[in-house]
This record gives sequence, C-alpha cells and structure tokens, in this order.
Amino acid sequence: MAEWLVLCLLCEEPTYGQVLTGLLARDGRMGQVWWVPKSMVYRALQRLERAGLTRATGQQRSRHGPGRSLYEATVAGRLAARAWLSTPAEHARDVRSELMAKLALLDRTGADPRELLQAQMARLLPVAAALEDRLQATTGFEHALTLYRHESVSGTLRFLQALTSPP
Repeated sequence: MAEWLVLCLLCEEPTYGQVLTGLLARDGRMGQVWWVPKSMVYRALQRLERAGLTRATGQQRSRHGPGRSLYEATVAGRLAARAWLSTPAEHARDVRSELMAKLALLDRTGADPRELLQAQMARLLPVAAALEDRLQATTGFEHALTLYRHESVSGTLRFLQALTSPP
C-alpha cells in the first residue's frame, strides 16, 4: 500500500520525500486514511525508482544534511497508478484501507469516483449473496462467523450505495 500511495501522490506533482512523509504521517491529509512511517516512504521511493515507476529529477542542496531529491512519476508509473486507482479492492476487508485510500486520492485530484464505486459494488454483491446462502447451512461458531462477514459486507454495500446515490 505504501508504494501505491507514494506513486499516486507523485502523479499529482513532482515532490520531495519530506513532503510525502508529511502527507502520509498520522496527522497528514492522507495519513488519516492510511499512515506510512517515514522510513517506509523512503523505502517505497527506492523500490518505485528501481521498478521504473518514478525517477529523481533533481537535487536541492541543504545546509542541514544531505541534499533533497525531487521525485516524479514516469509514464509507466502514471499508467500503473491509473490502473490501480480504477481497480476495486479484492476483498471486503480491504475496503476500509484500500478503497478509502483510493477515494481520498481521487478526491485530491477532483476525479469522479463513481466508476470505482460501481465496480466495488459489483465485486461485493456476489460475496454478499454467497454468504447469505451459506447462513442457512451453518451452525455454532461457523454461523456466527458467516453472519459477521455477511453483515460486514452488507454494511459496506449500503455505504457504497449511499456514496453513489444523488444527494
């Protein structure tokens, strides 16, 4: 998740690692959804650069330590970020982290999230139906677990429906 967040933020505009760590800190604008420790931000920058998804485009000298590198997303990075942002979370449990991060990133750029929300609902509807069918065949703890999962997915679907309904 850290790499995706860093990559998507770099797609917005070239920036420094220090700026990214602020955005992804616990009290940062993106950190309220998914926070990333400073060391992980810098590791993500290294991994993304090795993968050809970002590149350092310049250095800014500093009197207080090593120079700061300006990073930007490459064309391949922009394509990868766009694909990730349009893909719904695989599992219902990932909606809280992955989907909410994607919605926050889309909101930052003014992009319309409706296609992503519709795709997420389409991904979860069969899961909810299968869990509802399974409820009839379970007992004991298995029933409790299935009921919990069903209610969780149903609540997520209600949330997604509310986001896609006109105000």
